[in-house]
Amino acid sequence: MNKLIWQELIKFDKRHGFFKPKAGVLVGLSGGADSVALLHFVKQIAQKKQFAVYACHVHHGLRKAAGKDAAFCAALAKKAGVPFILKKVNVKALAKKENLSPEHAARKARYAALEEAARKYNCPKIALAHHLDDHVETILLNLLRGTKAKGLLGIPVKRAAGKREIIRPFLCITRAQVMAYIKSHKLEYVDDETNSEDIYTRNWVRAKLLPLLEEKQPKIRQHLFEISTDLAKYIKNN
Repeated sequence: MNKLIWQELIKFDKRHGFFKPKAGVLVGLSGGADSVALLHFVKQIAQKKQFAVYACHVHHGLRKAAGKDAAFCAALAKKAGVPFILKKVNVKALAKKENLSPEHAARKARYAALEEAARKYNCPKIALAHHLDDHVETILLNLLRGTKAKGLLGIPVKRAAGKREIIRPFLCITRAQVMAYIKSHKLEYVDDETNSEDIYTRNWVRAKLLPLLEEKQPKIRQHLFEISTDLAKYIKNN
């Protein structure tokens, strides 16, 4: 594996204190490349810091491949020797009941399911695989929607979730670096067919807007990450 990626992840952990000895971590496992790499990474850290690792897959029932993805995650967790829990949620019913968009309802149901699984396993930490590109896309999405300064903070590195804490250990590395991690460890993963669809604004930002911005400023992702980090410190201190 690229040593620079590993060093960057370890440095990020030391800065934010993601992992503590004997403090269990629940990994949100979708089966995609990001979460598969995260589960592998957390397992390596767990061996050194002596804490338990668990995996949870949330079945939204919205995609044709949802059943196959759930089966893949169950098999992956078993192979890794990680206790696994499958949580099925009814996104359509929630969206109708609370008058939410399918995306908003799915997000709400997913986080609730992860918190419930973390309580079951008595895990104080819930690790999610959002990376730097996700962070940058979120900032740009917020700008497009019209946001106040807080919206420029992007995705938080850590945040409270009831009595638990959501952590994002991969927020310092890009999607390309995640794929390099996957390749170096020969990890298998599944593809989400919606990622290539242009019907969602986030996918338009990823596929069209960001490449255009990079033509003018190749380091736009890193610049936006640094701006959000500086702004977070400013908002915290004022």
